[in-house]
Formats: sequence, structure tokens, C-alpha cells
Amino acid sequence: MRILTDFNDDWLFEGRDRVRLPHNAVELPFSYFDERAYQRPFTYSKAFLADPAWENREVTLRFDGAMANTVVRLNGEIVATHADGYTPFVARLTGRLVPGTNHLSVTIDGTENPAIPPFGNVIDYLTYAGLYREVWLQVTTPTHIQNVKIETPDIVRPRAEIRVMVSKPEGRLTAVIRDKAGVEVARAEAPAALDTALTLETPGVALWSPENPALYTLDVTLTTDQGRDDLQTRFGFRKVVFSPEGFFLNGQRIKLRGLNRHQSFPYIGYALGRAAQVKDAEIIKHELRCNMVRTSHYPQSTYFLEACDELGLMVFEEIPGWQHIGDKAWQKASVENVRAMITRDWNHPSIVIWGVRINESGDNHDFYKETNAVARSLDRTRPTGGVRYITDSEFLEDVYTMNDFILGNEELGGNRPRTPLRPQQEVTGLDRPVPYMITEFGGHMYPTKSTDQEQRQAEHVIRHLDVLNAMYGDPQIAGAIGWCAFDYNTHKDFGSGDRICHHGVMDMFREPKFAAYAYASQSDPSEGPILQPVTFWARGERNIGGILPLLILTNCDEVELRYGNHPPKRVKPDHDRFPHLPHPPVIVDNRVFTKDELGLWGMKWEAGTVTGFINGKQVAQTHFAADPVATRLEVAPDATTIGAHDSLRVMVRALDQTGHKLPFFPEPVSITVTGPARRVGPGFVPLRAGSTGFWLQAHGAGEITITVSNDRLGTVVTQIISE
Repeated sequence: MRILTDFNDDWLFEGRDRVRLPHNAVELPFSYFDERAYQRPFTYSKAFLADPAWENREVTLRFDGAMANTVVRLNGEIVATHADGYTPFVARLTGRLVPGTNHLSVTIDGTENPAIPPFGNVIDYLTYAGLYREVWLQVTTPTHIQNVKIETPDIVRPRAEIRVMVSKPEGRLTAVIRDKAGVEVARAEAPAALDTALTLETPGVALWSPENPALYTLDVTLTTDQGRDDLQTRFGFRKVVFSPEGFFLNGQRIKLRGLNRHQSFPYIGYALGRAAQVKDAEIIKHELRCNMVRTSHYPQSTYFLEACDELGLMVFEEIPGWQHIGDKAWQKASVENVRAMITRDWNHPSIVIWGVRINESGDNHDFYKETNAVARSLDRTRPTGGVRYITDSEFLEDVYTMNDFILGNEELGGNRPRTPLRPQQEVTGLDRPVPYMITEFGGHMYPTKSTDQEQRQAEHVIRHLDVLNAMYGDPQIAGAIGWCAFDYNTHKDFGSGDRICHHGVMDMFREPKFAAYAYASQSDPSEGPILQPVTFWARGERNIGGILPLLILTNCDEVELRYGNHPPKRVKPDHDRFPHLPHPPVIVDNRVFTKDELGLWGMKWEAGTVTGFINGKQVAQTHFAADPVATRLEVAPDATTIGAHDSLRVMVRALDQTGHKLPFFPEPVSITVTGPARRVGPGFVPLRAGSTGFWLQAHGAGEITITVSNDRLGTVVTQIISE
């Protein structure tokens, strides 16, 4: 039997600190730091006992991710090297273990080594350093299963075509497919070869889709004279097609509406485990209500991808890189990144396209001909894409994927009329339409902080809506993936000088800006009503005073605005301004109020109520106080329980008497944590735009007490159970 053991406890970092993996070599401040702090070598070591039961067994360590240039030594002997920060690698211990205590040493180098993608020039994100993903000890029979690939090429006559790679051509393979309930739906057997092909007919399966992410489990067993080895993996039945007419999943045309994601978090960089990765997928799917995410600009955690599988969130996954292409050796390493990414992730039904071009790089015929060839040889069920921002780029992939930042061209001194998106053939320069998708827009063209003035935030919203409207209105565009979901730390060469790119529709703590609701409001009302007025409801916040025009992001049929005791106004979504959006915003302006009515608002500021209706029935309502007062401190953990080694986000907000966050309440809070967990980040922090956040990292079972205090709003005590 295969044994997979958690190997993450009791590592000695730099010879002084006992740590558990995942681990970040240097915890950075929130902003204004020197990113060179982690750009040096670090060492992890661990002593462990060799189990006598491992005799005559295959023993390996699997590293899920280490940043970036890694050397593994066992008892002083090099057993593995890996020059890629994003894909897994294995250190083989078989035949090298000594009886009793063994000593493992892992050196990682956070230096931005120009020989390793994505390095060689500047990049607009941080790569941190450390053993930032988990390590596993694996014990198998000497002849064992190395990998399994599952393809479902035909959904009309459903079948799973399986390839099983084994270490030696010995024994017999059995493959069994089970549904969600564990019921067997198909079985096949064959003698084991180095690469064994099996076909399992599976009539009547449920297809994987965003609305119904049906998953199946494949159990593969290799039986030899040495014993039995088992490997289990999940997959889904679905068919992906990008065509000049758009994107089709299982024959159904779907507009892809998504956002880009960096896998980084404040203070701790990449080193948050399963719970935080799953939560990010849940935020993108359920809070932002996207159906697509791009893993910019590297393969991300398998926990994140597994959550996308379960949630029905489609994924564009790409290789590491940012604009720069290195020398031939660098390019060879990048080709291997393609291979490593696909062989790690080819069974995830959520992944619908592979990114095999360095993000925003120039053309390189031979290099990209090879990356595409490798991808197509490994996976015949998904297309390739190559993200560029230059026009008339050589088209070697299956889908022409484009970062279209035309919105704002005039601000940069361009002479092209400002439009949300360019027509496809203006971008491609081709004489025909081809499969086409927008992979970035917005972002650095209009960076917006959560602390920015209301009018800038409203313009931020409009720019996202304009592109989504153009995407929905153009049948040749498969979808659009905005830049980006979350703010992120970056190098000094980018961002606002504070080492932050404020490009997200959420901040680094995943707290929504108004633009987040530009995406959420395009969801079907069956997912829940969205009603978000883009206002802080203050007479003097805007340059000329007042709150009009008032943009209300909603998927309701109609919205009612009540101001003070004046007669309410009913307003419908603005289909004239946004004719293609599934759910245009409601815009309250002088088309709604007469000049005399506007005069009634006068100098005295009054309370307001916004109500949303669907089919004439009230489904949502929000109230705004005329005199907001700092009333209470909210401490909101994502859950009330946490795994003994998991992480958990906790948000802290200053609220007024109606429950609205106070955007200009800057007073600090103190945060203390007692019990079997540590707080990630400092314990005395300001509120930014009325809120702040932190993550807990549990280190055992028991009761965790969070105490948050503010001099004016008092103290809130919250208990979390670690189990």
C-alpha cells in the first residue's frame, strides 16, 4: 500500500527557529519595504528516523513548491535539485537512508536568478522565498504508479481515456471510476506497461459545468509480486471548445467573465496553505461571481485548483514569466515549465486552457512553436493560449489571448479614439476571425485604492463595466478576464511607490472595493440579489458636492431611491448606456430628478434608503445615515472553526449605526491572539478605508481567543476553535 505522510513539522530554519511548512523565509511589512530582504539563500534542516518498515520500499520526498533555486541533501549527499519556484519535485531517498537518525538539509535561494524563469528582467510581482508549499513523505512498492492522465474526449458517448505511467512494466493495473456517492460506474484491467492506455465506457454521466461541477474519482491499483500500489485522482467529464464564434463548454456557449489572481498575501507572501487557497477560490466564485480565473503568472496551488474543480470555476493556467525571454537555456527551462505544469494539473476539469507563452512577451517563433508542440503532445483536450499585449503578433496558439489596455490610450498620448476594446482583427492583423479572448484590461491604466475619493472609485467601476459591456456585445470575444482580483505587493519599479499595485477590485485582505460589484452584479439573481450603491453617502465627498450621478450596481429589475421624506423614485437599469450587460447598473441622475426636485435636497443632508426589486418584490435594501457616527467594531472571521494546521482570515471593520463601513475612520486597532495559533502580521495597525485584516495560523487543537481593541470603539473578544 502507498503511504503518504505529512512531513511539514519540526523543520529548523536557519539553524535557529523551529517552523512548520508552509513557511515564508522573510515576513515583509505591509508596504514601503525593501524587497531585496528575501533575495538571498536560506537553509531548512530536519532530522528524522528511518522506519525499518521502509526496507525494500521506494521512499521519496515530494516538495509541492519551493522558491526558487533548491538543493536537497540527505546526510550530506545531494539527492535533488530544482530550479523552478512553482512546480513540484521529488527527492529520492531510496538506498540513501541510514539506520536510525537521518539528516535532511534544503537550501533555497530567493535571489532573482536570471537563468530561471520568470527572472532576467524586472517583473511586476514578488516571488518571496522559502518552502512555501507542503512536503510529503511517500512510501510505495519498488514498482509503483508514477502518474495518471485522464481525458474525456467524447461527451456524446462518454468515456474516460486513461494513461497510467509506472516505474517498471510489471504487474497488472485495475482502474475503477466512482461517482460522488462512491458508486462504481466503470472498471477496466490491463497488464502494466511503462505507459498503459485504458478506455472506460461510462454511459449516463453527469457533465462538469459551472452550474453543476460534477466530479468523479478514479482509483488505479497496480498489483505486483511486491504488493499493491494505489493512486486516486478526481476528474470531470466535459468538452472545451474555443472557436471564432466564442467559447463552448459541453456544446453550450458561455461568455467567460473573470479576474486574474496572484497567490500572494500580506506579510506572509505565498506561504498560506489549503484553507486560504480554498477561500480565494470561494471569493472569486461566490463573492465576485466570476466563472473564470487566470493564474497570473505561474502555476498556482493545487489546493486552489481543487477548489475550482469543486466550485465550478474555470481556470486559465500559465507558465511562469513576465515580458522577458532569456537565452536558449532559459527557454529550455521554460519549455520544461510547460511540461511540469501540464503533467501536474492535466486532470483538473476546471482548467480549460493552457498558457504557453511568457506573459506580454514579444514574438519568438522557435521558442513558442516548441511550447505549443509540447502542450499539444501532452494534452489533446485543451487549447493553448499565448498572452500578449502587442498587436499583429504571430499566432501559433489555438486561442489568440490579448491584454487589451486600449481604454486610456488617449491619456498616454495615443491618437486612437478611446474605446473599451479593439475589434479582434485590428489587434490580430489577420484576414479572418480566430478564437479570441481578452486576458487583461483595466489594472495599471486606472489604479484605484480603497481609500480613494468616491468619484475615482465610480470611474473605476465604469471602466470595468465598459469592457464587460463591450465583451458581451462582441460575439467574436470568448470572454474577458480583468486585471485583477486582489491588490498585491510588487517591486519598486511598479505600483504606487509603496510596493503595492492597487489594481484589484479587492484590496490585499480581499475586502471589496466598489468595482468588485461590477462583476458580482452580472450574476443571475438566483445566486442572490446584489444591491451596491457606489457612494459613501456624504454631501461634500465629491468635487462639486452631492452624490449624483449615483451608480447602483445591481442584478435587480428596478431600484427605488428614497431621500429623507421626499417622494421615492423608481429607476430601472440603464440598458441604453450598457446595452449588452446582463445586468446594467441603475444610474440616478438629472434624467430622474427634475431641477426643482434637486433643489429640494438643499444644503441640509438627509438619510437615504435604496431598495431593490425583482418581479415587483422587494429583495434587498440598504440604509444610509445622514449623520454617520462611529458606532461599533466588527470582528469577522471567515469561520468559527479551523483545522489544527490551517489558516483563517479575520476582518476588522469600523461601522456606523446602519452597519456601513466608515471609509475615513483611520484610528488604529490592537490585535492579540492567545491559544494554539499565531497572528500573521503586526498587532497594532491602522484601519485603511475603515477596515483591516489578518490571518491566523493554527499550530494545534484548542480554543483560540482573538481580542481587538480601539480606544473609541472598545474591545471585541472572539473565540475560534482549532480542531
